[in-house]
Amino acid sequence: MQKININDFKVSSQVDIKNLPTFVDLNADKKQVEKALRTVSKDLADIQNTMYAHGKYAVLMCIQGMDTAGKDSLIREVFKEFNVRGIEAHSFKKPTDIELKHDYLWRHYIALPARGKFGIFNRTHYENVLVTRVHPNYLMYENMPDINSVDDVTEKFWERRFEEINNFEKHIADNGTIVFKFFLNISKDEQKNRLLRRLNKPNKHWKFSPDDLDERMLWDKYQTCYEDAINRTSKPHAPWFNIPADDKPTARYLVAKILYDTLKTYSDIKEPELPAKEKANIGMYKQQLENE
Repeated sequence: MQKININDFKVSSQVDIKNLPTFVDLNADKKQVEKALRTVSKDLADIQNTMYAHGKYAVLMCIQGMDTAGKDSLIREVFKEFNVRGIEAHSFKKPTDIELKHDYLWRHYIALPARGKFGIFNRTHYENVLVTRVHPNYLMYENMPDINSVDDVTEKFWERRFEEINNFEKHIADNGTIVFKFFLNISKDEQKNRLLRRLNKPNKHWKFSPDDLDERMLWDKYQTCYEDAINRTSKPHAPWFNIPADDKPTARYLVAKILYDTLKTYSDIKEPELPAKEKANIGMYKQQLENE
């Protein structure tokens, strides 16, 4: 199986989304890739256990992608080895009435993981510069003081919103949250195939909505918005990774490998030691238990 360099997938300079791969060949069959994923997932779970005990860092994993990109199944497969106490997943849907009473970042801020935990955002704060950019009329629900009509949504508005997102991520990174952002990059042809599978399998019908086809008609516009968002917000403290997602097992393995290889570079993540007095008395504690 081909070894990967995670930097090959990190966005560290301006990109043209049309040139980003949606498929990568690891020179391995499905079983080999799934076996490699199980291994790295277990190793990743061990790191999370150490992080939980250490209590100094949190991990925020942000997942974005077009419909059918494989977000839900990726979360299931990558994190199946985790202790449930150390992981929290949030799937952000249409904002509720209460959420709309606050600024657009509020619901994401209150969902951030505590130190020692992994947090997963399935769809993220980037919806606010993707969906709302494709459908600017959605912004009217936010009832912002300076936006009274779609005509008020200018380029200056988007520049401000990107700056706010960058500041949000810099703030949490400076305070101990390790940020990963994954763009599950699926081709239009593969999305078509996956939508057809949903329609051809009765047990998958619940996943399908006619809205999926409406949004597919806006594919090019979404791609332009993704490209702009990635280029404006891939920073050293919160990098984007392009994950070729036409093959689901490969995409899952890449995400797990990127998480593991990055976290292994944090030499200060280690299990805390017992206080000196308690450590010196370990023999006594053992003897006390054995003599019960």
